[in-house]
Amino acid sequence: MFLGSDHVSITVNNIEKSLAFYEQAFGSKLIYKMGPFDAEEIPAMEDGRDWSEAHINVPGVRLNIAMVQLFDNLRVELFQYDKPETASRFIPSNGDTGASHICIKVKDILVALQHLESLGCTKLAGPISSVDGPCPDSDSWYVIDPFGHQLELVQYL
Repeated sequence: MFLGSDHVSITVNNIEKSLAFYEQAFGSKLIYKMGPFDAEEIPAMEDGRDWSEAHINVPGVRLNIAMVQLFDNLRVELFQYDKPETASRFIPSNGDTGASHICIKVKDILVALQHLESLGCTKLAGPISSVDGPCPDSDSWYVIDPFGHQLELVQYL
C-alpha cells in the first residue's frame, strides 16, 4: 500500500536565501520552483473555500514553493508564506508539538559542523555520544540553520 517517502516540507521566511543555503551547505539541486501564488487571484472552489484553504488548510495565502533534492534519498519542499499577515513567525523548539528536525549522516562530524558554522549555523547541543546502547554507536550534534530550523548531524562510529 505505502511505497516509501517522497519528501519532507519546511516553511521558510525567505525562499531565495534558503535555496542558496541548501545549495552551499549540501550541494542540493533545484527540482522546481513555483509562485508566487495568491489565493485572491485564484477562483474559489465549488464549496466556496479559496484554493489555499482547500489545498493546504491555510486560507488567504500568498506563497512560493520550491523542491530541492538534498540527497539521493531526501527531497525537501520549501514553502514561503507572504500572507496571511497573521502567519506565525514562531519556530517550535523540540518540546513543542509539531516540532521537527532533519538528521544528516556525515563522514566527519567536526568538519561538517565547521562547514555549517561558516554558513551561519549555530551550535545548539553536542556532542552527544551513544555507545553500547540500543542505538548504533554514534556521535550527534544539533545546530540551528540561519533561518531557525534545527538540523542534527550524526556520525556512525
